[in-house]
Amino acid sequence: MAKLKSGFEPTRAQDELRDIEVTLDFTKNALASVLYRQGDTMVLACVTKERSLPRWFPRDATKGWVHAEYSLMPASTDSRFRRERNGAKGRTQEIERLIARSLRAAVDLEALGPIALNIDCDVMNADGGTRCASITAAGIALRLAIRRLIRSGQCLPAYVREEAKESGEDPATLTESEMADHERAVMPHDLAAISVGLLEGEVYADLDYMLDSNADVDMNLVMTSNGQFVEVQGTGEEATYSPDELNSLISSGIDAMSVLFELQRTTLADV
Repeated sequence: MAKLKSGFEPTRAQDELRDIEVTLDFTKNALASVLYRQGDTMVLACVTKERSLPRWFPRDATKGWVHAEYSLMPASTDSRFRRERNGAKGRTQEIERLIARSLRAAVDLEALGPIALNIDCDVMNADGGTRCASITAAGIALRLAIRRLIRSGQCLPAYVREEAKESGEDPATLTESEMADHERAVMPHDLAAISVGLLEGEVYADLDYMLDSNADVDMNLVMTSNGQFVEVQGTGEEATYSPDELNSLISSGIDAMSVLFELQRTTLADV
């Protein structure tokens, strides 16, 4: 591999992702939590069920809501990152909105029912791709949380809720098959995100800090496992890129995402 503009030489193949490790239920108080490592980037994603829907929801709302918050921990970067005590700054707000709308794109809020979920994504260590790692980690944690809400009887199909309301009795217990069907209704497809970049005319997947800082073009892709895009963010860093290069970046991201979706399936297969 040729040296890049900083003299840095990549140590991974262009399509090779960093090593990924997922630890479920890293913390015990959350409805679901995931400690997600992608190379040296480490994110803790925790799902909390809120006591009520947001105040701006109508009182008789039948659909739910999914919100997200994102933060860099003070020691997550090479120099201490100061806590944002007076509210999230511009970059943090941008990432929070990206994570939240990505999660909502993967969930059928009507099927979820009148439930509000909050996903906190805290970056414990940052080495590039923190927003993408946060989305992937949050997607895993969200599916696990939804599965648990269904199993506990807190998240039920609309017809079951209506029957219980009309009869005045407790809702019927779902069978294993009905629970699986409802999970697929609430979250039909998995969610993941990956960063890709163009470095001296070559496409690289899963940018760590050194690859990202050398990139002429960097791009974040958010997708669902049925091949649909949620978001494509691509920017030239004092550079431009052609339609063919754009297609190559997207193709690299799609290939990388297939690895992430397989990881999610195997991680949650027996949970």
